[in-house]
Amino acid sequence: MEDNYVKLAKKAVQKAVMGENPGGIQSLKESLPDEPRGTFVTLKKTSGELRGCMGTYTPVTESVGEEIIRNASSAALEDPRFPPVKPGELGDLSISVDILFQPEVCDREDLNPDKYGIIVEKGPRSGLLLPDLEGIDSVEEQLEVTKNKAGIPPNDENFVIKRFEVERHEGETPIGN
Repeated sequence: MEDNYVKLAKKAVQKAVMGENPGGIQSLKESLPDEPRGTFVTLKKTSGELRGCMGTYTPVTESVGEEIIRNASSAALEDPRFPPVKPGELGDLSISVDILFQPEVCDREDLNPDKYGIIVEKGPRSGLLLPDLEGIDSVEEQLEVTKNKAGIPPNDENFVIKRFEVERHEGETPIGN
């Protein structure tokens, strides 16, 4: 049985892709904690290939439900790496919702890519990588990918590392179902 985090994200993606107003999903939104939290919504093809992922580690709305609606719609329509999701794709997409805990500054020795996501920062540049991602098996790989996302040169070791945990909610059926 899918939880309300996943149900809300699915409905938000469906409505966004169909060009509908996200209204009408108030009861799902109101069933979630009424607190601001960073969230990430990830869309994958049933083959496992990434189709969209958008999120915020610092919340920009007043509730976790609003944050999920915003990020689910963005993952479907605004991820710059992909064209917008088309209605015919919904039956081939799965969804996951990550609720982020507060990031904390840490050292390299404090990292574990299976347990912690990371943020690297240097001046105005920053990059984020969620935890427990396929193909990221070591701290060095996690740092390399995240530094690349931030535009920090590979040999530059002068940056701040923050780690965070997530509460992951995964859909059991395709979005179109």
